[in-house]
Amino acid sequence: MEVRFFYYNKDIMTANELRQKYLDFFKAKGHSEIPSASLIPENDPTVLFTTAGMHPLVPYLMGEKHPAGNRLTSAQKCVRTGDIDEVGDATHHTFFEMLGNWSLGDYFKEEAIKMSWEFLTSPEWLNLDKNKIAISIFKGDGDSPKDEEAKKIWLEFGIPAARIAELGKDDNWWGPAGQTGPCGPDTEMFYWAGKEKAPAKFDPKDKRWVESWNDVFMQYDKTKDGRFKPLAQKNVDTGMGLERTLAVINGFDDNYRTELFWPIIEQIKKLSGKEYEGNEKPMRIIADHIKAATMILGDDRGVAPSNTGAGYVLRRLIRRAVRYGKQLDITQNFTSELTKSIIKIYQEVYPEVEENKKFIFDELNKEEEKFRQTLEKGEKMFAKFSQDRQISGSEAFILFSTYGFPLELTQELAQEQGYEVKVTEFEEEMEKHAELSKTASAGMFKGGLADASEETKRLHTAAHLMLEALRRVLGPHIQQKGSNITPERLRFDVSHPEKITPEQIKQIEEIVNEQIKADLPVHWEEMPVAKAKEIGATGVFEHKYGEQVKVYFVGDPASGTGQVFSKEICGGPHVSHTGELAGKFKITKEESSSAGVRRIKAILQ
Repeated sequence: MEVRFFYYNKDIMTANELRQKYLDFFKAKGHSEIPSASLIPENDPTVLFTTAGMHPLVPYLMGEKHPAGNRLTSAQKCVRTGDIDEVGDATHHTFFEMLGNWSLGDYFKEEAIKMSWEFLTSPEWLNLDKNKIAISIFKGDGDSPKDEEAKKIWLEFGIPAARIAELGKDDNWWGPAGQTGPCGPDTEMFYWAGKEKAPAKFDPKDKRWVESWNDVFMQYDKTKDGRFKPLAQKNVDTGMGLERTLAVINGFDDNYRTELFWPIIEQIKKLSGKEYEGNEKPMRIIADHIKAATMILGDDRGVAPSNTGAGYVLRRLIRRAVRYGKQLDITQNFTSELTKSIIKIYQEVYPEVEENKKFIFDELNKEEEKFRQTLEKGEKMFAKFSQDRQISGSEAFILFSTYGFPLELTQELAQEQGYEVKVTEFEEEMEKHAELSKTASAGMFKGGLADASEETKRLHTAAHLMLEALRRVLGPHIQQKGSNITPERLRFDVSHPEKITPEQIKQIEEIVNEQIKADLPVHWEEMPVAKAKEIGATGVFEHKYGEQVKVYFVGDPASGTGQVFSKEICGGPHVSHTGELAGKFKITKEESSSAGVRRIKAILQ
C-alpha cells in the first residue's frame, strides 16, 4: 500500500468528521446522543474499566427507562486489556473509542442491519465499496439457534453467500461480560484493507479483513446456573471502532498511520532517532500504552499507578512502554513528552485531558523515574534467575517487589526467551506477603457486568443516605469522588480535608439509621438538568448525563411523612422504601484515600 499521511491529503476524513458523521446519522434516525461515561466505572466491583459503550447502560438494557428515550447513540471512551499481547500489530489498541447505537426494546435485527448497511455504503455517509465488505453471523449451538434471520437480511442486501462466515460463540456472541447478564448473538462487518483485490470468499483468519462494526442482538439473560433465559426486552447494542474504521475508509492498512496515532509516532521517531519502518512493534506499543495511560490519568475519575486494581493496570502500561522505549535506545524520560501530542489530539472532544494535564504529567514522570531507577538492575537480575531456563514463583516475586516488574512483564521477558514463569508459585508468594490480591495478578485483564443483586441495590440506596448525612454533619463541600459497592459492603470516597472523628461517624450513622427506621419512600422523576439544579438536586458526575436526568428522591411530602431527605441525580437501581434496607447501618472503616479524599467502608448489619 502506498504510504500516505493524513495531514497532506485534503480528501482524507478526520477522526472528528467520522465521529460526528456517525452521531449525526443516528440522530437523524431518531436516536438521542448521550455523552461518554467515565473510563472508571462507578458502582461496579467486577470490572476495572469501561470496556464498551453498553457498560453504563446495563440497567436500561435490563428494562429500566432511560431519561433520553429508547434509541441512543454515543462515542464512548474505552479501555480493554484482554488482548494486550496483540497490541503491536496494525489494528489492536488498549484505549479506543467505540461509536455505538442502542435500541432499548424498540427496533431489532432488520432495522439495525439496514441502518448499518446504509451508513457504511451510502454516498451520503461513508460510501464504502460494497465489493470489499464481508459478514460473519452466529452459527448456532445448544444455547441458541443459528442466526438465519441475520443471514437472510445480508443476502437480500446483495452480500454473496461466500462472503458470509458462520462462526461460534468465541467470535459471534457478545456477553455477558461477567458471569451473568444480557447477551446474545451478533453479526460483524469486515472491510478489505489489503492491496490486492478482495477475494470472493471471506476467510475470517485473514487479517487483511478488518472488523469495523458489530451489531449485537441482546436476546438473552444468562443466569447464575448457566441458563440462557429470553430477555423480556430485546435490545440492539452496536459498536464501531473509530480507529479501525478511520484507517480503512482512508485507505490505510495500519491504524497507526492515522491522525489518532501518527503525531505520537513522529515524536517517538524523534526521541529514538529511528524510523518507523522496521520498528513498528515497539513504536506501536509505546504509542498505544502511553495514550491509554494518558486517558486513564486524564479521566475525571482518573486513578494513579498502584499495586492493585485499575492502578495496577495503569502501572503495567507505563512500565511496559518504558521498557520498549529502552529497546529503541530512548534513555531519557519521555512518557510525559508524548502526552503533549495525545492531549492535543483529544482535548476538543474530551476536554478533561487538558483540564487534568498537571496530574497526568506528574504521575507519568514519577512512575517513569521510579521504574527507570530499577529497570536495568531488574533486567540483570532476570538474566541471572533465568540461567537455568526457568523463573520460579519466588524469583518472579523478587522481581516484582524489589524491581517493580509486574508479573506480566516477567512473563513477557520469559516468553521472548522461550520458557514460562511458575505463575501459581508467584500467586502463593503474593498471598503470603499480602501485597497484591490474586485477582490483581491473575485476572487483571478480564471484564464483567456489575452485580445487580438485591443486596447491592440496598447498599447503593444506603450510600445515598450516607452521602446526604455526610453533608449534614461535615458540610456542603462534601462531594462523591468514587464508589465500589458489592453485596457485602459499600466503599465510598468523598472530598474532605481531614480525618472524620468518631463523634462525627456516630452522628452520620444515627442520621442514616433514622431514615431507615422512618421507612421513607424512594422514587425518581425525569427532568432536564437545569430543573434538577433548580430544585437543589446534587450529582457530582453530571457531565455524564444527557439533557434529561433521573433524580432520585428519598422521602415525599405527598406521602404523608412531610419529609424529603435527599435529592440526587443517579441512574439507579434503588429500593422503593428505606425500610427495605432491613438492618442497622454501620461504618466499619474511615481512612485517607488520597490528598483531600477520605475513604469510608460501611455495611448493613
